[in-house]
Amino acid sequence: MRKPTVAILMGGPDSERDVSIRSGNAVALALSHSTDFEVHPIIIDETTTEALESMKADVFFPVLHGPYGEGGPLQECLEASGIPFVGSTSEPARVAMDKHLSKTVAKEHGVPTPKWKRISTPDELTLELPIVLKPVDEGSSVGLAICKTSDEANIALNSLLCGKPYIAEQYVEGHEITISILDGTPLSTIEIIPPQEIGTYDFEAKYQRNDTQYVLNPELPKHNCIQHALAMYDALGLRDLARIDFIVEDDKEWFLEANTMPGFTDSSLFPMAAADCGIPMTELCEQMTQIALARG
Repeated sequence: MRKPTVAILMGGPDSERDVSIRSGNAVALALSHSTDFEVHPIIIDETTTEALESMKADVFFPVLHGPYGEGGPLQECLEASGIPFVGSTSEPARVAMDKHLSKTVAKEHGVPTPKWKRISTPDELTLELPIVLKPVDEGSSVGLAICKTSDEANIALNSLLCGKPYIAEQYVEGHEITISILDGTPLSTIEIIPPQEIGTYDFEAKYQRNDTQYVLNPELPKHNCIQHALAMYDALGLRDLARIDFIVEDDKEWFLEANTMPGFTDSSLFPMAAADCGIPMTELCEQMTQIALARG
């Protein structure tokens, strides 16, 4: 009997292209150990429905990060192809990728989130310091800046905005917590402790250093991160997998953002949480691929 072909898409036009290729290769390696699939890793830029159809895949596993690959445009092409794929559909992906929209959903569903304002010019900032500046639709903390003084805010606002939409978010100090969700089931909670001299879980702390600490199932004051993560997963209409990020301040939790296609690199949190639950990488990727294939 012919084995189903899974095309693992990676790369893309976004700033996280290199991270996507690392993630995609990790998924391809994991599925190469499976006896259930024929594995085809494919690096893409932007693509079309016709190009996807020409790949002759039975199921797609898109491991792209950023606004194109994770935020709706690629998902629209995948939907139009009629070929099943791992991950959320285009509209939930678009809303989750947009930090302003996802925080609006959180507020509407009673999930606490720090005060914020969508801005594109420095004079639109009305929040009191300290603040965090984040691009509306980037991941991996690309373009993130923590501003605790007026000078820091002025420098960041004038160097980062350049007409690009950002959110300014009230800075909350506390424990950074992430909840991974596999097909509606929460996996192990992870606390992220970035290097002290950086003080934030930015791109460098995620991918370029080896002194970021990850604490599985940390002992913290009672919090509702798991309940809020599941509420956001449902409210956003996500499927298959997600990672939801929070800050825990004393006994208060604050939603930060939702990731519809978390990383799969050696230091990525989603496979780390799954492994702690007894789900090794190959089984994890097999499970998500089978779920997608069954939808077809």
